[in-house]
Amino acid sequence: MEAVARHVERLVEHVGGFDDIQGFVLDAIRAVPRHLFIPDVALAAPGDSEQPFVIDREADPGTWWDTVYSHCPIVTQLDDGATGIRAGAGEYTSSSSAPSTVAHLLQLLDPEPDDRVLEVGAGTGWTAALLAHLTGPYGSVTTIEIDEVVAERAAKNLAAADAHARVVTGEGANGFPEGAPFNRVHVTCGVRTIPYPWIEQCRPGGVIVAPYCPGFGDDHALRLVRRPDGTATGRFPGHASYMMMRSQRPAPCAADDGSGLSRPTEVHPRTIGLAPPGADLAMAAITGLYAHVSREEHRFLTYVVDPADPGRWAVAVHRRGEAEHTVYQLGDRPLWDEVTEAYFRWVGWGEPGRDRFGMTVTRDGQHIWLDSPDHVIGG
Repeated sequence: MEAVARHVERLVEHVGGFDDIQGFVLDAIRAVPRHLFIPDVALAAPGDSEQPFVIDREADPGTWWDTVYSHCPIVTQLDDGATGIRAGAGEYTSSSSAPSTVAHLLQLLDPEPDDRVLEVGAGTGWTAALLAHLTGPYGSVTTIEIDEVVAERAAKNLAAADAHARVVTGEGANGFPEGAPFNRVHVTCGVRTIPYPWIEQCRPGGVIVAPYCPGFGDDHALRLVRRPDGTATGRFPGHASYMMMRSQRPAPCAADDGSGLSRPTEVHPRTIGLAPPGADLAMAAITGLYAHVSREEHRFLTYVVDPADPGRWAVAVHRRGEAEHTVYQLGDRPLWDEVTEAYFRWVGWGEPGRDRFGMTVTRDGQHIWLDSPDHVIGG
């Protein structure tokens, strides 16, 4: 038990160093040990330049414990379960998120004792257990998970940890009307569009926290407050990147059929691909497009994709050592021109940071704004 306590305190110390995480979140992490929710075999995903690696509690218990109580996200499912974890590679589709990210979003949610909370995306069940601790014996936590296998595993983890949270299998975008109204809605999967049922099922004054992942550069934490008129509004207080909700995953680009056209561009691909978070929000809202980068040994590429038609995409290319850049465009929509025009609109506004942007959600859709809800810049 002493060894476990040392691991827990090391994690608390690490998490406490991020974003001035408050004591109520750290107390929850102390009370709900993470190892109770991590399978014996999982995939550590450190990120950055570090390679993922398999952790095995039986074969190498020291590495397993050290990793579980580190900053590391731990992947527990690949390719919606089609690929075994020991393969070590595939699309990440369920995980125990990085503890610092979990703590940051819980702090934004700020649940109170006795609150009714809806969590969208059960994962391992750890966050639901933290929420159950924070809301106390008179609170109510429901976590909804689309994957039956993941939901069953989360329910077993919660029961073994004596954490009182209800696990429901279903489409998280629909919320859980049987449990409404909720004081808090906590979303643990990335979304590009905020489903209105989350707003509808939240009490006036209630809070919705979600990772907003528009598919353009950086991702963002979003904190909304539900208003009496049935709308919700809020801002983007920092970074948060999660696996996308299954129903909102982007379609892959269509294959190149050779019909595209190449031309020069004066704008360096890095200007768009590595733009600051405020620019990413502006470009995504104004254009409605996706963008991502690819770094190769001798090239830097920025891809821009039309989510409404994956057959329309463009790639801007910088070749190492060359002063000129090119754009290859497939389809009839001038995607590169649109994103560069949006970028320079952002520059013209004074290069506002992420914290100056916000979102309003109504029954009819969502709107991104700058500084004030009256200054809408896009959907």
